[in-house]
Amino acid sequence: MDQTPQRRDGTRAIYGSPVQESALATNKVLRNTYLLLSMTLLFSAATAGASMVLNVPYFGPIVTLVGYFGLLFLTNKMRNSVGGIVCVFALTGFMGLTLGPILSSYLVSVPNGGELIMTALGSTGIIFLSLSAYAIRSEKDFSFMSGFLMVGMIGLLAVIVLGLFIDLSAFQMAISGGIVLLMGALILFQTSAIIHGGETNYVMATVSLYVSLYNMFLHLLMLFGMGGDD
Repeated sequence: MDQTPQRRDGTRAIYGSPVQESALATNKVLRNTYLLLSMTLLFSAATAGASMVLNVPYFGPIVTLVGYFGLLFLTNKMRNSVGGIVCVFALTGFMGLTLGPILSSYLVSVPNGGELIMTALGSTGIIFLSLSAYAIRSEKDFSFMSGFLMVGMIGLLAVIVLGLFIDLSAFQMAISGGIVLLMGALILFQTSAIIHGGETNYVMATVSLYVSLYNMFLHLLMLFGMGGDD
């Protein structure tokens, strides 16, 4: 005898079907990702504020890169355990510390530095919410962007390394503009990967989105500063 319950419209509800279980798992990953991302952003803001209050000096690109990739490696290695969450907070807290001296320099050296920071922060939030909402509502699959994003990330790393030896300040506006676009594409790609089941680990999804937001904010700040001849 068929024990499947009926809905009000007379159709039968299919509980435990693969499609339904997949949708529930996707929603759980998306919910956990946004929850963890919110907490890490707040924690990163707190460490950035502490860095500014304590006048922590700028770490320099080498220390920043070593710290970032080291913590990223640990996070990836422990992504399926509670230790992975601890590593995410360590990573985002460290990135907040590196951001503090940069924000301090804007507040001290630029007449409207506070306004520029708030403008870049607000713009980053609006862009993130808009892109995330579009990816979720449209349900488009942006996995086709993987090759482009891989090339873009390799190019970004090459520019960072090249900048250690060559002055690229003359090209900074073009570089920052390209990075903002690249980070926007990464947000679309990562959100799409979550809702289509390509990313099932919310720890790594959080790291990806956080890094995109961090870089987008930083380079929007640079763009706004250069736009104002600062």
